[in-house]
Amino acid sequence: MTQKDIAEDIRQAVQVLRQGGLILYPTDTIWGIGCDATNEDAVRRVFRLKNRDDSKALICLVDSANRMQMYSRGIPDVAWDLVEYSEKPLTLILDGAVNLAPSLVAADGSVGIRVTSENISKELCFRFQKAIVSTSANISGRPSPARFMDIEPEVINGVDYVMRSRQNDTKPSSPSRIVRLRADGEISFIR
Repeated sequence: MTQKDIAEDIRQAVQVLRQGGLILYPTDTIWGIGCDATNEDAVRRVFRLKNRDDSKALICLVDSANRMQMYSRGIPDVAWDLVEYSEKPLTLILDGAVNLAPSLVAADGSVGIRVTSENISKELCFRFQKAIVSTSANISGRPSPARFMDIEPEVINGVDYVMRSRQNDTKPSSPSRIVRLRADGEISFIR
């Protein structure tokens, strides 16, 4: 795809997000189902599409470490260093979730946030100017697709827009590392 094609793909995805729709998009890890992380109706649609228990929280993708502050009031100082120096995609589970759809917030008030550095998902988040839900493009209990070609038709047909960018990638990808950071700075490695 040309840069112009990618820009148009991102523009169309942002338009769908702004209308409360669901998208299928490439991330810095695996292909994801996404929606406006502040829109409760859209988030509920993601849970239904995945046939996922809503007690299992979803994560959000943002374009910068600074944007994390919009969605958590419990960010310890070490978080900034972890984001800056992590060589692989890193999802932080942070206390004090705010400004998000209620069903994205875990029972303990935490939220999972990842700062993406992959060009397309980063530009998508930047253009949208809000957090975007990022959950694997699969039905719960089934394997997470490592490539676009592995995504099941029911997932593709269940979203409002499928991004064209990176559909032909053949290199399999893997999920992010997950670290639980408590407001007091306590660190737990989850995955």
